[in-house]
Amino acid sequence: MIRCLQSWCRWYHECIIACFVHVFTGHDEFVPSLDICIRKYVKNSVAAERQAYLQLHVCVVLWGFTAILGRLISLPAVQLVHWRMALVAVVLLGLRRTWVGIAGMSLRSIFVFLAIGLIVTAHWVAFYTSIKISNASVAVACLGLGSIFAAIIEPIVMQRPHERLELLLGVLAVPGVVLIVGGVPLDMRLGIAAGVVAALLSAIFTTLNKRFASNGDPFAITCIEMTAGVVVLGVPAALSGLTMPTQMDAIWLVVLAVACTLLPFVMWIQSLKYVSAFSTLLILNLEPVYAILLAAVLFREYKDLTPLFYGGTAIVLLTVVMQPQLRRLTYFKMAQ
Repeated sequence: MIRCLQSWCRWYHECIIACFVHVFTGHDEFVPSLDICIRKYVKNSVAAERQAYLQLHVCVVLWGFTAILGRLISLPAVQLVHWRMALVAVVLLGLRRTWVGIAGMSLRSIFVFLAIGLIVTAHWVAFYTSIKISNASVAVACLGLGSIFAAIIEPIVMQRPHERLELLLGVLAVPGVVLIVGGVPLDMRLGIAAGVVAALLSAIFTTLNKRFASNGDPFAITCIEMTAGVVVLGVPAALSGLTMPTQMDAIWLVVLAVACTLLPFVMWIQSLKYVSAFSTLLILNLEPVYAILLAAVLFREYKDLTPLFYGGTAIVLLTVVMQPQLRRLTYFKMAQ
């Protein structure tokens, strides 16, 4: 938003200068039309939004592997999340940019991101609990409910009216998720319940990050949120006896922390400057598709899939494709 405002101010300044040139020289060719200025502003905004959407899709692909890695790693859910967040925090604390970003934050902002970090921690614990007591397919399929939760929560947090388009697309995504879950074994209800809780928490912390992370450095924000989880989970991990990962678990944990957590988390926070929390979670509905396909190939879960899965996949893909198109159509109608 700040970048867009700066660009608008620059173009407005150019228009004012050109108008003065016209007044004192009488040359009309120096006067840019209002239409040209608006087009330059819109072009810059669309480019930033397009890049943000591209970053989100990269995040979805990387996050699609988290469920697979969660199944490969033998650690319990709480200790898995603890190691994951600890590795990310250690990497970020070794970067100068992180410390500079934290130094530039107010004390209030630091406490806000610490609180958001606790919600992120609870989300991951619920997510990996769902994987451990059911399977990867069920856990990631439930995350598709995040969009409908966001359609309700985001307007309240951002203090704006509810948009019918968001509510409609969020509702349209629900049958797809239901069909995806219906395409896998139904004797995993506890896993589904944990997955739904994870989806609700993802909508909450995504909306909060959208509101408070727009002006902060993504490296600093990620570090603070990861550190909060490390401190909170350190207590139960220590009480239950901290389990040291095996050699293979350690390798997978590094991949999970760096490639599937640090990189996408930073890109995700950056993209929230240009994309709404609802749009973010709607795109994240693709994560179940990628993860379930990966689980089918790697773990032979295709035996559990039915035509319901493919029907649900088609609905989820449809909502993701429809969202930006309908939003642009709405903007054009409002402009007219």
